[in-house]
Amino acid sequence: HVAARMSASHGRESAPPQGGWPTNTYSSALKELQKDMYLNRQAVQTMYQPAAHGDGDSIVFFRKSDVIATGDVFDFTRFPVINLDQGGSVQGVIAALNRIIGLTVPPTPMTWIPGGTAVIPGHGRIAHEADVVDYRDMVTIVRDRVQDMIDRKMTIEQIKRVNPTQGYRARYGSDSGPWTTDQFVDAVHRSLTATR
Repeated sequence: HVAARMSASHGRESAPPQGGWPTNTYSSALKELQKDMYLNRQAVQTMYQPAAHGDGDSIVFFRKSDVIATGDVFDFTRFPVINLDQGGSVQGVIAALNRIIGLTVPPTPMTWIPGGTAVIPGHGRIAHEADVVDYRDMVTIVRDRVQDMIDRKMTIEQIKRVNPTQGYRARYGSDSGPWTTDQFVDAVHRSLTATR
């Protein structure tokens, strides 16, 4: 999806120069949901995460180094950005976080022995399995709270007043900037009601 967007014009904007387009791609249309490579003497797996942050998300697993780069599927600094206009969904974000958790190995309980899969988020500090589990649980809890309120026929304004992000807003929320708590709640709500 990323290559297709980069090679197309958008309104008055022309496509970026062809030299900047990706040359090594894979396609969900062809059911290629993973691309395996061998770079710098290590196996690298790039895995498509459908409908997460958007419809062009991939996570990259550097097997020998035991490192996963998540892109914006996992953003340690805020609630996940769900780009509904580009195919994102709250369910896709949770599925992608579950996939990351399935690939990780937790660090050893002995603090003097390094280990465990390093998870590089789109933003924020380097994380480990427990951090991704906590983030996934937060997104799941907020999703479930919003779904319960939808089931009770509450409007989006009522849902925002009740604050389904309670307990997480201080850590991940924002009232200003490019992605606010209200935008996150709205995206979760729209994602859950889009299929009804």
